[in-house]
Amino acid sequence: MRILTLTPEVEAELLHRRRAADPHAERVAARIVADVRRRGDRALLAWTQRLDRIRGESVAALRAQPEEFRAARRQVERSLLQAVRTAAQHVRRVAEQQLPRSWSLRVAPGVCVGQQMQPLESIGCYIPGGRAALLSTLLMTVIPAQVAGVRRIVVACPQPSPALLATADLLGVRELFRIGGAQAIAALAYGTESLERVEKIFGPGNRYVTAAKQLVSRDCATDLPAGPTELVVLASGGNPDWIAADMIAQAEHDPDALVFLVTPSRRLARAVRAAVAQQLWGLPETNPAWRALEECGAILVARTLRSAVEFANRFAPEHLSLPAAGRNLLRAIRAAGSVFLGPWSAQPLGDYATGSNHVLPTGGWARVRGGLNASDFVKTIAVQQVSCEGLRRLAPVALELARAENLMAHARAVRIRQERSAGAARGRQP
Repeated sequence: MRILTLTPEVEAELLHRRRAADPHAERVAARIVADVRRRGDRALLAWTQRLDRIRGESVAALRAQPEEFRAARRQVERSLLQAVRTAAQHVRRVAEQQLPRSWSLRVAPGVCVGQQMQPLESIGCYIPGGRAALLSTLLMTVIPAQVAGVRRIVVACPQPSPALLATADLLGVRELFRIGGAQAIAALAYGTESLERVEKIFGPGNRYVTAAKQLVSRDCATDLPAGPTELVVLASGGNPDWIAADMIAQAEHDPDALVFLVTPSRRLARAVRAAVAQQLWGLPETNPAWRALEECGAILVARTLRSAVEFANRFAPEHLSLPAAGRNLLRAIRAAGSVFLGPWSAQPLGDYATGSNHVLPTGGWARVRGGLNASDFVKTIAVQQVSCEGLRRLAPVALELARAENLMAHARAVRIRQERSAGAARGRQP
């Protein structure tokens, strides 16, 4: 693993690399999306057979049946089911805390403004199924939707394992299709004869899935722009073995993962590099961590801890680990998807068990938004009610602003009520 001095040139190269477009993925995804949109079931089935090597006579045959869910529950270990229940409980508690509430506020006599919260009607959860069917992602997308009150939840996963099917059954999922890639995103966005479209699509995927989500976002809402996973470990000290273990764990997700240790300590840099090399030898060479740490990762030596913090804020990583820091350093962090504070906060705990959502912004999007939460599954409707008294108070304000904007019809809609209000007031006088 490389040790680099953190210079403006090195930082610019790192930031430029993750902003690079993927024209090939965009072209392939556009072709698949257009085909599914045009030919429906026939195209979805053909692309599924071709790309995922999944056999089926129809799209309906790709839908998991109730007996498959029950068989999966019997097949997996009870210890796994209990772990899923515990993780689900934590995710649910966090989502309940995040959920927006309906409210009403009297802003002036006779003027009441409020907010009504309504869940989305239907959502699609995309669960990657390449190296592993990520049942943790199923928890992170389905449970907040359920907490929000979404009535129809559709899951797409090209290779659902027994563990994923059992988890889906525990959660009460009843629509699960063995479809993946850009063709699954197109089917969820536009619908086919056998799969009704949804209002919003959630969940990470490969570069073709990401490109497809960007394409369909003109017609169907999507969650977060997803790129290769990211981890920045920011530390001036700490346990080198633990830091190395977290870096390797995150790099295991994706051969294109961006994993960095940023430190002002060359001593720590050398110790972590040695620990990474030692721990990697315990993994097969097919593990994505080998390539990710060799080609995409780096240990960056900053001039000071302050310059390391400023780099982290500009990079705005998906995951930020502060293994040797207290809350004083946390207050200096302005942009990160999720922060892991202290030496015991292993990053995989956030993937599975803390309850904090692990669907997080990548590619610098943490500068402007946080990770997935229950509010992404609802829409808020503004409600305003103005009484006759309220109209009399607000009319002069509205008329002045309407005249300033030269919107005469706006003024008229207020004035005709103002005149009626004045007449009503005179009629009540003795």
